[in-house]
Amino acid sequence: MSATPPPAAVTAKDWFRSGVAGMASYLDAAAIVSTGIALVLYQEPLGLSAGQIGALSSMLTFAIAVGALVGGRLGDRYGRRRVFTVTMVLLVTGSALLAAAPNAALLYAGILLVGFASGADLPVSIALISEEAPEGAKGKLVGLSQVLWYGGILGSQLIGVLIGGMGELGARIIYGHLAVVALVVLVLRLRVPESRQWIAERNAAEEVPSAAGNASAVRRLLGDRRYLLPFLALAGFYCLSNVAANTKGQFGTYMYVNAAGSTVQIASALGLAAQIVSVGLAIVFMRVVDGPRRMRWYTIGAIGFVGEFALPAVFGVSIWSLALGNLVGTLGLAFAFEAIYKVWTQEKFPTLLRSTAQGTTIALARVLAAVVALWTPLLVEIGPEFLFASLAVLVAISMGFGYAIDRMHGRRAEATPSAGAVEAR
Repeated sequence: MSATPPPAAVTAKDWFRSGVAGMASYLDAAAIVSTGIALVLYQEPLGLSAGQIGALSSMLTFAIAVGALVGGRLGDRYGRRRVFTVTMVLLVTGSALLAAAPNAALLYAGILLVGFASGADLPVSIALISEEAPEGAKGKLVGLSQVLWYGGILGSQLIGVLIGGMGELGARIIYGHLAVVALVVLVLRLRVPESRQWIAERNAAEEVPSAAGNASAVRRLLGDRRYLLPFLALAGFYCLSNVAANTKGQFGTYMYVNAAGSTVQIASALGLAAQIVSVGLAIVFMRVVDGPRRMRWYTIGAIGFVGEFALPAVFGVSIWSLALGNLVGTLGLAFAFEAIYKVWTQEKFPTLLRSTAQGTTIALARVLAAVVALWTPLLVEIGPEFLFASLAVLVAISMGFGYAIDRMHGRRAEATPSAGAVEAR
């Protein structure tokens, strides 16, 4: 395991650049939560059927997956700044379509644009944060994106509370919020220069013989043992843990109402309280991720993450078991889920493979989660305890992948330009 970099001073410029890039996570979360609220409000005035709402929700998830796959590759090939500028233009356009949509046809177009843009933005933005962060503070600044991710959820939920009774106007307001935030981020990103590390690696790649230079990024990931093992481990970690987290996120309220006999109001209040706790824990993650005790915190998070699903599985699905599970699950989300995944993806791959690897694993995870979501309501009807037990097993397996990834910690691939220069153009 490599030595931990010495602490580095984080300047105002570092925070600005990381915050502006990290807004990708805010917009990703806000797009998903806002769509969940807006489609319900649009249902009657635009005449949306249950099938259309399901199709639009599923389309958003798949569009994010495709965007992550394409955006990650384009970010490695053409640069971080170029891609994350285009994605903001698409996100502003898509959000404006959704806010102004007079019929279902424009909703489909807007959902495709918003999903693709938010997915494509994620891997390149996180890569830029890591590459421009000072040594010893890379994890902290990447972790900032997770705080902003929670901000996107909380912001959309709070707006949802205010506009929930406004019907069609409320839907237009919540999508308008998404468009305005994306527009502000676009303007601010025009002040962010290209990643200097990407430029150096790209210039070095120009000098590589054509046979090496023409190898595809995916072939490099799958054909080189140095990158294949971390790639497979990260894919296993994120795909399995994301199935559980996505199930909780999409069907949490459904389970409170249909399996525990609670109400939407109680489910929403408990969910909002858990999100507030999660923001605080995400800030703690920023403080500890670059230190020597990272994996101790990961272990705490792993126990909490498994416990979130094990409690209802063992004690039965009730309001208290779901609420207690949500509470201990905040530890998992903070220390053993997406935030640490983002950090690991920056550490394990060279510059010109970095956003390709992250975009590919994000795409795989989102597609798998979308497929599982099709069967979740049926599993709840058959037996919610079995569903929770299955999710607990999946999370436990994913946590094992995390320990394997940590043992690969010494393979930090950003040390020299030559490491990335072999990647294909």
